Amino acid sequence: MWLAREQSERKGGGGGGNGLVAVAIDKDKGSQNALKWAVDNLLRRGQTVILIHVKSLSSAPPVPTPRQESDSKELFLPFRCFCTRKEIQCKDVLLEDMDVPKALIEYVSHNAIENLVLGSSSKSGFLRTFKAVDVPSNVAKGAPDFCTVYVIMKGKITTMRSATRPAPMVSPLSNQIHNQSVPRANQSEMRVPQTSSIRGKHIRKSPFTRGKGSNGRLYGEVGTPDTDISFVSSGRSSIDRMFPSFYDNMDGGYSPRLSDTSNIEHRQSFDATPLAQRWVDGSTDDVEAEMKRLKQELKQTMEMYSKACKEALTAKHKAKELQHWKLEEQRRIEEARLAEEAALALAEKEKAKSKAAMEAAEAAQRIAELEAQKRIHAEMKALKEAEEKKKVLDALAHSDARYRRYTIEEIENATEYFLESRKIGEGGYGPVYKCYLDHTSVAIKVLRPDAAQGRSQFLQEVEVLSCIRHPNMVLLLGACPEYGCLVYEFMANGSLEDRLFCRGNSKPLSWQLRFKIAAEIGTGLLFLHQAKPEPLVHRDLKPGNILLDSNYISKISDVGLARLVPPSVADSVTQYRMTSTAGTFCYIDPEYQQTGMLGVKSDIYSLGIIFLQLLTARPPMGLTHHVERAIEKGTFAEMLDPAVPDWPFNEALAFAQMALKCSELRRKDRPDLAKVILPELDRLRVLAERSMHPSSPPRSSSDSPNDSQVSVQLGSMSPPSLGESHCS
Repeated sequence: MWLAREQSERKGGGGGGNGLVAVAIDKDKGSQNALKWAVDNLLRRGQTVILIHVKSLSSAPPVPTPRQESDSKELFLPFRCFCTRKEIQCKDVLLEDMDVPKALIEYVSHNAIENLVLGSSSKSGFLRTFKAVDVPSNVAKGAPDFCTVYVIMKGKITTMRSATRPAPMVSPLSNQIHNQSVPRANQSEMRVPQTSSIRGKHIRKSPFTRGKGSNGRLYGEVGTPDTDISFVSSGRSSIDRMFPSFYDNMDGGYSPRLSDTSNIEHRQSFDATPLAQRWVDGSTDDVEAEMKRLKQELKQTMEMYSKACKEALTAKHKAKELQHWKLEEQRRIEEARLAEEAALALAEKEKAKSKAAMEAAEAAQRIAELEAQKRIHAEMKALKEAEEKKKVLDALAHSDARYRRYTIEEIENATEYFLESRKIGEGGYGPVYKCYLDHTSVAIKVLRPDAAQGRSQFLQEVEVLSCIRHPNMVLLLGACPEYGCLVYEFMANGSLEDRLFCRGNSKPLSWQLRFKIAAEIGTGLLFLHQAKPEPLVHRDLKPGNILLDSNYISKISDVGLARLVPPSVADSVTQYRMTSTAGTFCYIDPEYQQTGMLGVKSDIYSLGIIFLQLLTARPPMGLTHHVERAIEKGTFAEMLDPAVPDWPFNEALAFAQMALKCSELRRKDRPDLAKVILPELDRLRVLAERSMHPSSPPRSSSDSPNDSQVSVQLGSMSPPSLGESHCS
């Protein structure tokens, strides 16, 4: 508010001081912004502004040439043009000095300038020649205390140093300006237009630079005749700097229309002699009328010229757009041609492929017909075997000679009517309770009424576990077939999954125990695969179904999903087609999941995933990929479970490579359990036992129980032979 009031007072003539306003100018945009700001905020119509330009000199000032003098004069032209349009008088001052700020300060001090306006820009201020000198800052610091300094950037005040005392009322410059602005009758009547020389060409000075302002005072000559350069004689050089948009993109060959240029030439060659003669005769009114007419014609000429420039720019833009459109159309046509050629070539290739595909389809159809006949024959055979198996299951359901039968009352009393605090687990089959039966710690699995296929899994588990005994298989102690309850021996250390992930704050398993557990799992699985007369496939082998007793001996449990593979299939391709897959995601054989072809090597895939988890203690999702990448990059040590600090690296690496082979996607690429996997597991178990008991003699692989020592036969597929099998 204070700044606006002060500027208003200065512009209106209020306040003390002499009212002198000076603008430092140069060829940059900042000077134009400074003059425009001064006219809008400090000057009033008819007032005189001092335009100061400092020409920098070297240490030895050269003698000025006519060319340099002409350039100095032309510097003022656009600023004088702007002042004329704003009805502001101007006085041109040209200073020459080696120190630009010093020259400005001395001139302001000597002539008692009250307001000094300087332009500033982002390219080092007004006077681009002195990029290393901050002229506005130096002038603001060194200006006299009666001078108010404004630094303008982009039409706004960036720096302002206010005066601390009023400027002198009288100065040589203010007197000179006052004398020039006072109308003198004899001078106004008798003055004859002078001529000035610009670049060697004599041009009559235009009389409209001496007309009256709005305040009634005459526009007298400002400055010396050497710097008084008329507006209309400036040509393109002045307008180009003050209004650069007039000549933007004009170098492409456009020239103003003949009517416009002839009008401008007419104004430039205006002969003021008749008007001067009328002044001599004292016809002041005619002079004023002539001045108004000339101003009006000049305004119309400038408007026509501006319009022509705009039309030229519009035409040029349209021509560019048409050229761009033409090039774009040519490019599109070329692209369409190339695309058509590519499409024709692709069509020929597709035609050839289609012909080959038709031939291949015919061949595949013939093969499919042969395969269909074989599949129908195999399905009929499998259906017959399934009927025989159903008879076996029915016999198992009504027979109690193979396991201890418990009543539901005994189960309820032992579990305290299935008390929640006695529950130790929950699975897809149903909850598991820990209790005591016959003075023995047992685990009772109870079939849920809503369990999917729970009855068939119950009968399958009874069928399998009641007829087999193996140190690495969970022992079935009895059952309550009426209510679907299975009684197992209790495994004190829970599942292998809980121990690998240290659930319940349990201690991590040592690498010796992990190698031993891996060998025990392989031994138990081989026992199932070599069962007689039909191999058993577990189908749901995972760490959650591997239980550990108090001595960390591992035993395979949850064989409710196990399948009896017909011997005819097991002896040939060891595959048996199932109508639906079963198991746990990430552990299911991918080939079995896609095709439904079941075989003993379906369990080998699950075994490989378990082995990788024994090494890494990580979830199974994407585990094979991560281990393969780590081995390739040489960072396998980072994959090992960090909870075990003393891994034997070479043995662990060999174990991981074997596990990766077990988890191959194709069944035929997986190694044989008895010939390849189990010997390596026995070697690792011996290494673990030596590390745990260095003084004890190593146990050979023949000392461990194998299939020949502990396997029992399931018997033939008829009910009478089941009673004669080696069941205990």
